[in-house]
This record gives sequence, structure tokens and C-alpha cells, in this order.
Amino acid sequence: MKLSRLLIQSSPNSLIAAAALAVVLAGCGGGSSNSGSAVVPAPFEGITKIVINAATSEAVTFGGTTFGNVGAYQKIRGTAFGQLDPNNTKNGVIADMALAQRNASGAVEYSMDFFILKPVDLSKGNHKVFYEVNNRGGKQFGGFNQSSGGNNPTTAANAGQAFLMNQGYTLVWSGWDGGVSTSTTADLLKITLPLAKNTNGTAITGPSYEYIVNDNATTTSFQTYYNAASTDTTKATLWFRQSFTDTPVKLASTDWSWTSANTIALTGNAPFKQSAIYELYYTATDPYVAGIGMAAIRDFVSFLRNETKDSVGTANPIAGDAKRVVAWSLSQPARLMNDYVWLGFNQDLGSRKVFDGVFNWIGGGNGLGINYRFAETGRTERNRQNHLNSEAVFPFSYSTTTDPLSGKTDGRNVRCTASNSCPKIMNIISGNEYWVKAGSTLTTDPATGKDVAEPANVRNYYVSSAQHGGASAPNTVVGATSFGSCGQFGSGVEPNPLLRALFVDLDQWIDGTAPPASAVPSIDQGTAVFAQTGSFSAIGIGTVAQAALGFPTIPKAPYSGLITVRNYWDFGPTIGAGVYTNFPGLPTGKFYPNSVSKVDIDGNDIAGIRLPEVVASQATNSGWGYRSAAFGGKADGTDGCESGGQSVVFAPTKAARVAAGDPRLSLEERYVDRAGLVAARTSAANALLAKRLLLQADVTAYIAAAAQPIAIVSSPTYGSYTW
Repeated sequence: MKLSRLLIQSSPNSLIAAAALAVVLAGCGGGSSNSGSAVVPAPFEGITKIVINAATSEAVTFGGTTFGNVGAYQKIRGTAFGQLDPNNTKNGVIADMALAQRNASGAVEYSMDFFILKPVDLSKGNHKVFYEVNNRGGKQFGGFNQSSGGNNPTTAANAGQAFLMNQGYTLVWSGWDGGVSTSTTADLLKITLPLAKNTNGTAITGPSYEYIVNDNATTTSFQTYYNAASTDTTKATLWFRQSFTDTPVKLASTDWSWTSANTIALTGNAPFKQSAIYELYYTATDPYVAGIGMAAIRDFVSFLRNETKDSVGTANPIAGDAKRVVAWSLSQPARLMNDYVWLGFNQDLGSRKVFDGVFNWIGGGNGLGINYRFAETGRTERNRQNHLNSEAVFPFSYSTTTDPLSGKTDGRNVRCTASNSCPKIMNIISGNEYWVKAGSTLTTDPATGKDVAEPANVRNYYVSSAQHGGASAPNTVVGATSFGSCGQFGSGVEPNPLLRALFVDLDQWIDGTAPPASAVPSIDQGTAVFAQTGSFSAIGIGTVAQAALGFPTIPKAPYSGLITVRNYWDFGPTIGAGVYTNFPGLPTGKFYPNSVSKVDIDGNDIAGIRLPEVVASQATNSGWGYRSAAFGGKADGTDGCESGGQSVVFAPTKAARVAAGDPRLSLEERYVDRAGLVAARTSAANALLAKRLLLQADVTAYIAAAAQPIAIVSSPTYGSYTW
């Protein structure tokens, strides 16, 4: 869901009385500035005050449910207030920090929501913190935790199987994303950030860009990230194309209007055409300092780990208990954490390590584009969208490499290595990231596309044939009456069992036990094939030849070969300072190499970690999918299905597959009967258990699921059947 993203400036508010501030400063480190001969002390930094909301907190939550030996859990909700010294070198990396609005003491203020689930009796917990870096303000941990409950888990049903609570983790969330600051969606975690202003106090303006697609025929308005400097439509341009490779057509200035400073609509309040692509170029005003969101994470986690109370005496609710903190993120915040580590934020203001471990699920080699003026943190690049933004700029890898196009040498691990603050990092990537986000750049050289040696603190794991997120349907039931905007069922590969095992591996790694070896597609090892550029690469896409990939020709399941290629964009001469001159970026005709996993005879990926549904498959699963014609897709496959993969089911019998002209063996030919499938899945699951890539509970679940009937509904190739 697209969220409201216009920031409303808060009034400057000094959080600490001058007398209290003077006391605190006596023991405070950080930078200072000189004014004449007098030494002006640096403002107090970090979390200054927490306010617990008694009305939304619960002394005992989940209806009193108890978890193993840990007991019941408590919910604590509130607001944390913090401030930064703009002259402290640890904050200097933040774009526009020098222009951020300041309070009377010269500090830069922010405030954010926080949400904590902790054992009522902390002594019975495991003294470890699971910090989920929220996704656009929302919690995404449910599938991983085997729980439900959305953004305000409260009931016993919400707790589910409670993978984390049964181990005694304290779970923590806090706001960081200025893009959700004015959303009215309940329970999202928000942050209030200062605006950047010119040194004379006037508003900053600059180029901005919106990529607008609605997969419905009813949407009649669109809200921009920032206010427009002018609502005169002759000072902006709106472009239209139905499919991605169509030539854009500029709409007349009378064909649309600004209905507010940050909202546009078509003339006559007509709906935007379903699945069509609109692009808005305009001059924006009043950027908020988005990079402060990373400092806010740093400072809040550091407060929880190291402080007993805030400056006004409110107790830290987990004081003295957080012996270990691991960051867990899914998708957008995984890209944030790539930037967070790269920009040095895992060292706190006292030069201590913030996170002991970082678990990044489906972030790939991309960043977030957060540390730029007029940042658009909700954007995400895929085959058909947002290639022109700055989420995918060098460096891509945690390994130190040299960019052949810019001449820069860098890596996401460089700053934390210098400060001895690197966490243990696991990057887990689906097949989708390789196809739609050039994910191979995470582990390859930007000049050659060949493997690079990974740092000692990093492991990289590729989930074969998986799409972005969880499986589209339960593993034993594939089917739907509608595929949404896609042309097939989504991928049936469910990653969460693997993620749970790897999370345990990460915890053990922090204790000194090495995790399983990295497993990713590799040109060097012959398990990957390069993407090819072509006539549409200037807009961000290329192809992978079917023969080179090894993908079979399947009836009623066309092969598209559509892939994102990694462009070297020209954002202008001031981009090094986080300021766009060209936005979106201009094509240079230069590209970085990227690749994808080769496939087996059925079309399933051969590289990475092959889960039981890939080893003992009932379908061809892939991380890529093609877009349905009803949603703007072209027959040539040059419109992708974005985050969706595909699952093209096998025929139930040899007779059915022969009649269809399908080269892939049927279920009957593979397994004979249900017992054969159960045996194959059991063997595959136990093999992964032995490698510490599955937990016993999930192995048991795999075996039980394999014994259930396969019910196929409305397959494009085989219709409906039960096997």
C-alpha cells in the first residue's frame, strides 16, 4: 500500500532544561565548536527522554499467554525523543545535516514511536533483543515468528507459535522512516524529522520525480513525497505510457492539476488508467533530513543497551538486560541496513557497537537512497519500476571493490572495519532480487561480474527459485482463481523455515560457532549466467537467453527472459554531497555486469539453498514472473510481474503431460504416489537439517505437509486436479 509521505515540521522544542543539560554535558563526549575565544560545549546527544503511553501499553499482553519457561509478555508503547550535535563527526555523514533546523541549544531534534514486547520477568528471558527494522512503519516479522497480529499484536491468537517469544527474546521496534510521518494508518511506527533550510532560513527546492502505477481502474489522485514549489502545471511535466517499453507521451498541462501542494489528479477527476505508467517531474520544496533516521536507530538501541534511565528520570524498560541485539529486516529495511552499516552507524556516540548481528532478508546489493536531499524511502526498484532512483549505486557489496565506471574504491564494510564495530551479517536473497534488482552485485566484482572474497563477518545465502517474500500459496496447495497482475501462480517456495534456522545460526555465530558456508549463484563455478543488455537497457532492463539459462519450453507458460540490468546513472556533480542535480538519473550508456542462477531440466534454480519444494518439486518455481496483458503486460514479456515469481505446476500423469506437449516429468512419473513424494521431501528436509539449514520442528512440518493432497485450481496448463 502506498503511504502518505509529506512531512509536517514539528515546532522546535528543547527537551531538557538548561540546568539539567549543564549537568549532563559534564560527562558528555562528542564534538565542540569555538566562538571567538570562548569554548561552546557540544549539545547533549542521543535519546534525551522517553514517554511511555500507559493507554496503549499492557502490563500483561497476549491475553496472559505464557511461553515455555519464559512466562507472560508485556507490551510497552511510547515515544522517544533525541537530539544530535551537527558538529559531531559521527553525524557528519548525514546529507544536509549542516542545514537541519536546530533548537536553542544548537542541537538537531527528532522524535519517534517505539514498541517493545518483553518478558514480564526479564530474568526468565534470554537477555537478547530482536530489533525489527520496520518496513514503511509496519511490522513484517509474523511469518518468521509463526505468529500474526499485524502492527499491534495483542491477543493469544496473535502470538501464534511464537518462535521468538518461546526463546525469551525481547522484541523492539522504533520509527526511522520520515516517509510515513503523516500516514493515518493505525499503529505504524513514525518519526518526526527536521527540515533542511538554506542558511538564510529560506526553503530549499530541488528536482523530484514520481513513478505512478495503479493496478486498478478506480484511483483518481496521487500524493507526492514532497510539496511542490509551485502548483502551476506548466512548471512540471506528467508523462504517460501503457507498457514499460512504450515511448512516453507528455500530457498537456491542462490534462491534470495539482489539487493540493502535494496531490495531483487528472482533469475531470478521471481515474488513472489501470496499470499504466505515469511519471511526474516537478520542483519540490522543504526536504526533511531523512538520514537522521539511521542515527535515530543507532541512538535508541544504544540507549536500551547502555542506559538505566533518561535525562528526566524515566527508567529504561529493559535496563541492564540487553546483552545482545540483533537487527532483523525484510525487504525495504534490509536495504536500509546495507546503508546503515556502510555509513558507519553501527558505532554509537560512545564508540560502542550497536548491533551484534544483522539479518538482512531480501535486500540484495541495493541501498535505500535515504541519504540524499528529497529522499524517497518508499521507492523500490523492480523490472518495471523505479530504475532511475538512487537505491542502487556503488558500493553494492560488503567486500571492498573498485568501481570501473567512477574509479571509486569502497565497500559496505569499510567504515565499521576502521572503527571495529562490524556486526556479524547474514544477507539472504531470493531469486526475485537477482532478476529484478541485479542482486548478484552483492557478491560479485563490479568490473567483471566474477566472485569476490567475502569479509569474515559476512555470509550470503541465495534461496533458490523463491520470490520476494513468502510463498504465494501453501506448499501442498497451488492454485487461485486469479493471479493478480501476474500470468501464473506465484512461486511456491516458502523461505521462512530456512530463515528461522539461519537466525539460530547467526546467534550461534555471535557466540563463536561458524555458520554454514555462503551459497550463491556463481559465474566462476558455472552455476550462473550473465544478463545481456539491449535496446531497452537505458531504461533499466535486459534479457537472459533461454538457452543460456537452460529453461524448458513449457506449454502456456511463456519464457520472458526479462531482467534488470544495473545502470551507471548520472545524478549530477553534487551527488557526492547527497544533492541531486539530475533527478531522476540520466543514462550514461554504461552498465555493471549482473547474473542469475542457471536452472535444472525442470526450470528450478540449481544454485544456492534448494529447499524441499525445489529438490522434490511439484512445479517449476522461479523468482521472476511475467505481467498479465490485463495489467499492462506485453506479449513479448517486457513488462515484469515485479515482486512475484511463478509456479508452473507439473502434470498429474504422464498421459496429461504428453497430451499437453510438456517436457517435464509428471508427478506420477517422479514419485509414483503420495508415499514417494513424502519420502523425497523427507530426505531433502533431513539433508538440510544436517547442514543446519532447517530446524527439527520445521523438518517435521515439511514431512506432515508432504502427506497432504496436492489440490491444483485453475492452472493455465492443466486446469484443476487433485493428486
